[in-house]
Amino acid sequence: MKLAMILLVLFSGSLHAEIKIYDFKDPALEQRYQGLTEELRCLVCQNQNIADSHAELAEDLRGKVYELLNKGESDAQIVEYMTNRYGDFVLYRPPLKSKTLILWLAPILTVLLGAFGFWAVLRKRDKPQEHLNDAERRRIEELLKRKSE
Repeated sequence: MKLAMILLVLFSGSLHAEIKIYDFKDPALEQRYQGLTEELRCLVCQNQNIADSHAELAEDLRGKVYELLNKGESDAQIVEYMTNRYGDFVLYRPPLKSKTLILWLAPILTVLLGAFGFWAVLRKRDKPQEHLNDAERRRIEELLKRKSE
């Protein structure tokens, strides 16, 4: 009985797992669906597309894509619908506009800044050290003698 309870607790989590499977009569429509769901970002997970995400919002977005495809909307119209509703962030490849310019320039600027920092460190490291002149050397020797006395 104890073992049965343990197994019930361990496997009860999978009872809530549900995957909605969409039925496509046209393979081309299914290909478009796959392409769109892989190009749209999950707004909850942010680092996953809606095809791979298990978030409820991603499920809703997949359902909306399916619905719009069956209505006869084009890929561009579906993307426009999603961006009008959720903004350019929903796209993995946002368009180049003034609002999204930082998204495109940040990686380039980061690499350039890192290269400049690396160059500055190398330049500073390769600089020859200045040697002491005779007067400075005598002064240091005097100070060391006084300290040791």
